[in-house]
Amino acid sequence: MSLAGHTGTPIIEVRQVSTQFGPAIVHQDVSLTVVKGEVFAIAGGNGCGKSTLLREIIGLLNPTAGTITLLGADSRELQQADGGSLHRRFGVMFQHGALFSSMTLAENVAVPLREHTSLSAGLIRDIVALKIALVGLPPDSALKFPRELSGGMRRRAALARAIVMDPELLFLDEPTAGLDPMIAAGFDDLVLDLKRLLGLTVVMVTHDLDSLWRIADRVVVLGEGRVLGMGTMESLAASDDPAVRNYFHGPRGRAAQLNHSGGALPRD
Repeated sequence: MSLAGHTGTPIIEVRQVSTQFGPAIVHQDVSLTVVKGEVFAIAGGNGCGKSTLLREIIGLLNPTAGTITLLGADSRELQQADGGSLHRRFGVMFQHGALFSSMTLAENVAVPLREHTSLSAGLIRDIVALKIALVGLPPDSALKFPRELSGGMRRRAALARAIVMDPELLFLDEPTAGLDPMIAAGFDDLVLDLKRLLGLTVVMVTHDLDSLWRIADRVVVLGEGRVLGMGTMESLAASDDPAVRNYFHGPRGRAAQLNHSGGALPRD
């Protein structure tokens, strides 16, 4: 499938990936390309394999067949002893934040620096404070534990941890799931601001249609184990494919498109 005008340096290339767990087929011949500087979203209904594909791209799972190239390297290299240099080039915000409950916010953000660098404690402290401020959290939140933070603050803390190593590629797994719409919108705006400020390429797994309309440059829709469609939100919303239309033209999809367009939707 073409990049629909989004040409540039390939950051991720997924080629004919199939995934099977016992008799259960998750993916069949999935292919896609992410180019430098875009916000690329992986969407689809529950159980379509969005998060599984993300885990394969970042090397936590191996596909049954096919290849995945990440930043010019085979994703399977991430599981090797010398895969650390590749790990340092991307950050991951896992679903619901995945913060360590026994650590303060600052200690959580510092984890990648302590694991992957030999920086002094003072320099780590300064970098952590900078990243906490960069995601819009107040300085006094640094000493709080995750249980003392709101859901939105926990997501921002997890985002600070994901960018603490100054990655060139950022992965977000359901970043706005369960958040109040206003807080989710603020998080989306933050992602766009960080993308511009830090020069990030962003890959986002989400089923949040408002987020898709607000920040995604291109979207791949997964379903029935395959790619149902890929392109801009405008092109997907106008698709003639019934499966794609059903995804974007339900009540929630039409409301999200109306919010994005600021006007009346075209009649079917």
